[in-house]
Amino acid sequence: MTTPLLDAIHSPADLRQLPREQLAPLTEELRTFLVDSVAKTGGHLSSNLGTIELTVALHYVFNTPEDRLVWDVGHQTYAHKILTGRRAGMAALRMKDGVSGFPRREESPYDTFGVGHSSTSISAALGMAVAARDKGEDRRVVAIIGDGAMSAGQAFEALNNAGVIDANLLVVLNDNDMSISPPVGALNKYLARLLSGRTFNAARKAGEKVLSVAPPLLELAKRAEEHVKGMFVPGTLFEEFGFNYIGPIDGHDLDSLIPTLENLRELKGPQFLHIITRKGQGYKLAEANPVLYHGVSKFDATNGIESGKSGGKLTFTQVFGDWLCDMAATDDKLVAITPAMCEGSGMTRFAEQFPMRYHDVGIAEQHALTFAAGLACEGMKPVVAIYSTFLQRAYDQLIHDVALQNLDVTFAIDRGGLVGADGATHQGAFDLSYLACIPNMVIMTPADEAECRRMLTTAYHHPGPAAVRYPRGGSGHHAVSPAPTFECIDIGKGEVCRQGQRIAILAFGTLLGAALEAGQALNATVANMRFVKPLDLALIRELSKTHDMLVTIEENAVIGGAGSEVARALEGMGLCKPLLPLLRLGLPDQFIEHGEQGQLLAELGLNATALIERIKTFESSIT
Repeated sequence: MTTPLLDAIHSPADLRQLPREQLAPLTEELRTFLVDSVAKTGGHLSSNLGTIELTVALHYVFNTPEDRLVWDVGHQTYAHKILTGRRAGMAALRMKDGVSGFPRREESPYDTFGVGHSSTSISAALGMAVAARDKGEDRRVVAIIGDGAMSAGQAFEALNNAGVIDANLLVVLNDNDMSISPPVGALNKYLARLLSGRTFNAARKAGEKVLSVAPPLLELAKRAEEHVKGMFVPGTLFEEFGFNYIGPIDGHDLDSLIPTLENLRELKGPQFLHIITRKGQGYKLAEANPVLYHGVSKFDATNGIESGKSGGKLTFTQVFGDWLCDMAATDDKLVAITPAMCEGSGMTRFAEQFPMRYHDVGIAEQHALTFAAGLACEGMKPVVAIYSTFLQRAYDQLIHDVALQNLDVTFAIDRGGLVGADGATHQGAFDLSYLACIPNMVIMTPADEAECRRMLTTAYHHPGPAAVRYPRGGSGHHAVSPAPTFECIDIGKGEVCRQGQRIAILAFGTLLGAALEAGQALNATVANMRFVKPLDLALIRELSKTHDMLVTIEENAVIGGAGSEVARALEGMGLCKPLLPLLRLGLPDQFIEHGEQGQLLAELGLNATALIERIKTFESSIT
């Protein structure tokens, strides 16, 4: 693979030295490099292939990093990273100490805002634009947001605010799903250049000045302009927010993108550019199946991802998907909800089999929970499938709309604990902490796949809010395939899995496997606690009476997590230190960066080898 143009670019300053006619060949080199690179490392592919021309055009037109580019979500920024001096680092993309899969302020001055969750770009960019205005700095700020992220409430809150603030902000809507726009054609391209040009905008401002002496005429003129533009472009909504709407234009056409961006760069106030792109652009396999190539593991770039290849390993996500379909077949009150994570949450088969009972509400986690609450009020049985890190975005709804009213909502919380390559923005490190303090909640942590199915059934039949929290992937060599039955577990009951002496290890979730290995080496008792709330107080009391020391282990922040709940229980029973030493092990008080899950667990002292050493050290310190 030869990339002579790309080889000469070490920063956007180099890019801006290229003649415009060399930009199209550069995008092809970028596309070839990206496919080859991501095939070797894994990562997000479809979204990145769809934004190559936009990335080149933005860095070509704007004086980055002095001008600010704020990307939404951030899984479309690989070309941005390559053009801003991180091409060599792509070989270690999303690996420990390597380049992050998302923009990070600590990584580069070109990453102006750290992202990973959606719909934050307009708010952040507006803050930067207002800061530039207030400091008297002549700087342009651009927010790049996708049509999916635009579905979230925060994006519209920011638009509403931006439209009444006198700041120079450009919002670029990257519409890659044709969910908003009509087909792009020559007329739209012509209108975009016309409406973004100085002549049109100068004429409009002059007309407004003349007509300002007669407010009725000015209002009539504005309405007439909206109606004329509305016949050609779908921008009425954004115009109502106070933006000057331009588009839609072809986001892969540099001859349209660059002149339009150059025009918009010179305009004052809030501007809105609507572009149409295609996920997977330029790589036929990804174009044909952009969902499959959205987030990929390593694959052969020539032959593509092998159809149906799953590695043969059962995952908790698959267990949930199977249980959901099975349970729905027995109860027509079951309704499944996901905030734009159908495939990731294992709901594809359910969506096909029960389309009228499946609701993908878009990137709208707050709405998802209150929608579920409304369903529960009317006797339905909503199941909300959501990632741990995304549930954080709906915390008030969880407390106020669901738990406070003690509504019958089941939460299937995927990606609990460390997720690995996606890094700090996606690690499910806090859910046990933020769930445990909410009254009426039942919280379960399955140790294996079979127990996960039983817990989902238990949560579903519990007449109040209940959460089953499980990790990404499977439980490894401790995996246990579930039976196709609907068995429940007694709420608040754990079990002793290994009987030992002196030390009792209380394990929450899939770290039970590591706890059993440590228990074998230390001749310790090991308990599968199963429930974080309510805790099995009888089991804790029994273990505290028959052992000299307790150890809790969880893949959650040690502050406020399951171990903290055990300490609170011991305190309530009058058994806290110094009467009974307690070692609480979990994730440290820091944000955990990207890396392979097993590697991170080892470094954080949560694999079997590290557990043995940490327990031995603690035991020595108290004797």
